[in-house]
Amino acid sequence: MLVVAIPLAFVAGLITAISPCVFPVLPIVLGSGVGGTRRRPFAIIAGLATCFFVSILFASYVLDKLGLPKDLLRNVSIGLLFLFAATLLVPQLGLLIEKPLSRLSRRPASDLGGGFLLGCALGFVFAPCAGPALAFVTSSAAARDFGGKTIGVALAYTVGASLVMLGVALGGQRLSQRLRAKMAELRVVFGVVMAVAAVGLVFNVDQKIQTWFPDYTNALQDQTEASGAGLKSYRRNKNVTQKQPVSNKRTVNGLKDYGLAPDFTGIKAWLNTPGGRGLSLKQLRGKVVLVDFWTYSCINCLRTLPYLKAWYRTYAKDGFVIVGVHTPEFAFEHDVSNVRNATHEYGVKYPVAVDDDYGTWNAYGNQYWPAEYLLDARGHVREAKFGEGDYSKTENAIRSLLSERDASLPKALHMADHTPDYALTPESYLGTDRLDRYAGSPIKQGRMAKYTLPFTIDQSQLAYGGYWDVQAQRITAGKDATLRLHFFARKVHLVLTGTGFVDVNLDGKPLHRVHVTSPRLYTLVDQARDEDGRLELRFTPGLSAYAFTFG
Repeated sequence: MLVVAIPLAFVAGLITAISPCVFPVLPIVLGSGVGGTRRRPFAIIAGLATCFFVSILFASYVLDKLGLPKDLLRNVSIGLLFLFAATLLVPQLGLLIEKPLSRLSRRPASDLGGGFLLGCALGFVFAPCAGPALAFVTSSAAARDFGGKTIGVALAYTVGASLVMLGVALGGQRLSQRLRAKMAELRVVFGVVMAVAAVGLVFNVDQKIQTWFPDYTNALQDQTEASGAGLKSYRRNKNVTQKQPVSNKRTVNGLKDYGLAPDFTGIKAWLNTPGGRGLSLKQLRGKVVLVDFWTYSCINCLRTLPYLKAWYRTYAKDGFVIVGVHTPEFAFEHDVSNVRNATHEYGVKYPVAVDDDYGTWNAYGNQYWPAEYLLDARGHVREAKFGEGDYSKTENAIRSLLSERDASLPKALHMADHTPDYALTPESYLGTDRLDRYAGSPIKQGRMAKYTLPFTIDQSQLAYGGYWDVQAQRITAGKDATLRLHFFARKVHLVLTGTGFVDVNLDGKPLHRVHVTSPRLYTLVDQARDEDGRLELRFTPGLSAYAFTFG
């Protein structure tokens, strides 16, 4: 699908660069060519494109390696914008700064040296709206997947956006040439504009400015990168059960053979192993291995834990091993200490691999939490189960593969399956990446904005009220932040981070107050039976919410 993904990424860059989310940087780009040579706009956009490309692909990785804060480059860039504003207000200062830079580039002053540096500053604060193409790049970068497709999509997107920015910069230069007689006044005006823009970036005013304009590019995105072909082209790896050829040989009780399993790769830390040493599938040859992809705030994963722990207790002495691959869904789950605490709290005794960079997740082409891959004594994948339920079937498969080892097995557990088999409200994410069944006022992504609650919402719908900052994975509460949910379930859980309180009202009556102290899953409602309910939550400003799950 590369032939589709690259052109769509280029078009997505063009569309993004005319959307309201880039308005805060447009005055800087427009005024950046004032007083420079004809080459200056090209140098500025070259710097912007280079540093934007680096920022979306490699900046997070490099900062992690160096142990530096994630916002360092943005803060440095804002400082540079203040510096360039000063050069416009005080021309002599500009000459002093750009003279050594022009020597490096072997070009006249006010050309490639200072222009490229200004463009770099813009590149690290340029924050376009994230559609499927940019989301593909950033998620791949988070997983350290810097393959040809990722780089190609990032490059095409950057070129598309940069062409529009180049047009703006050339327009600004042409304007300054027409008003050459008033060049001194223009420099002062654009110097003030750049300084004001930099102050706005410091206080995140740029996020509020974007809310003043309707998002008129949605329809264009729906016809390009967000179309069916676009979404398909930005899918990541195939699952191991699709990549490997299925063999009908050496099957037991109908179990298929999907070939040799990928080894554990890119693991940041190991828990519950001697000395924290890593494991490999080669070391585990001769054993039956269940590879369980999970994350500690996922209620579906937590509901599988009693079965996993029981199987481990029962069959470990017969050559059965579970390796829990903890691949984080949310940012706070990347903290190894949080994973260690959760592993201890939930009584997980089997080895846990901390897969922060999605190395093993990608090797399996996994897409689900929870997901179980059952490996035989030869290290071949023989069964794959996604989601909850069918525990007796999984136990039977474990026993079948252990029988291949001539193990004398204890009596089967046949634990009761409490997975709901009727229509509960489905898992509901709150960030824009997977927001569904939303019934409120239009979303203004990536900035604090006011939302209005509808009078009524239908079954399984939700809506925001008051001030929220709606981001890709989470929503962060501002003033008078309220959330409504119409659900059908016995239990309602919500993943929360921060410190503060959530006041829970059920069917118009106060229920209780939840004290949020650490990033984890909190139970908001726990009823005697499944019921239809209308939940209204009021949040302390600063709290972040990620996803509802139900039981």
